[in-house]
Amino acid sequence: MRTLPVGNCALLVEVSSGEEAQALHAELVRRRAEGSLSVGEIVPAARTVLLDGLADPARLAAELKASELPPAPPPAREVVELPVRYDGPDLADVAAHWGISPEEVAHVHAGTEFTVAFCGFAPGFGYLTGLPARYDVPRRATPRTAVPAGSVALAGPYTGVYPRSSPGGWQLIGTTDAVLWDHARVPTALLSPGTRVQFVRVT
Repeated sequence: MRTLPVGNCALLVEVSSGEEAQALHAELVRRRAEGSLSVGEIVPAARTVLLDGLADPARLAAELKASELPPAPPPAREVVELPVRYDGPDLADVAAHWGISPEEVAHVHAGTEFTVAFCGFAPGFGYLTGLPARYDVPRRATPRTAVPAGSVALAGPYTGVYPRSSPGGWQLIGTTDAVLWDHARVPTALLSPGTRVQFVRVT
């Protein structure tokens, strides 16, 4: 574990894997909920967790280095189901990369339970993990200038859903009508770190 001060009241904690980042994030959220940690924001990423709004970042850094990171808690009970049509323009390319048919890509993807590791890129965009490492795919050599909202996409070890139209270089394998970001909804974001996600195939 490595800690880096960020300004006067924030701390960036680096760990060695995405699993450790998720476990650390869950532990810090638990401490805040029980009242043993006073912090404004806890923001996980691929291998880091940022804490902002700390009164004494140096003291927390020392505490974290001296403590042992607990294992990740059991996943949340509720699962967010996202209906998906496997009709993406890159589905055949992903199938070729995996060495299976497009139909089998849909079967593998819809048969996997995902977890939101962290959020970023755009409001409502979650980086979902769950596929085995053999299904990692590279980004497109040439990014698209506009990816439609609702596009279900793959890049590296992650699955994501574009909450709005934006440029992007991920491999598009399907589409969903689910609304990922809605100002009129509480909470605004459908997905948050730790959320379990299941893609449900529709025609």
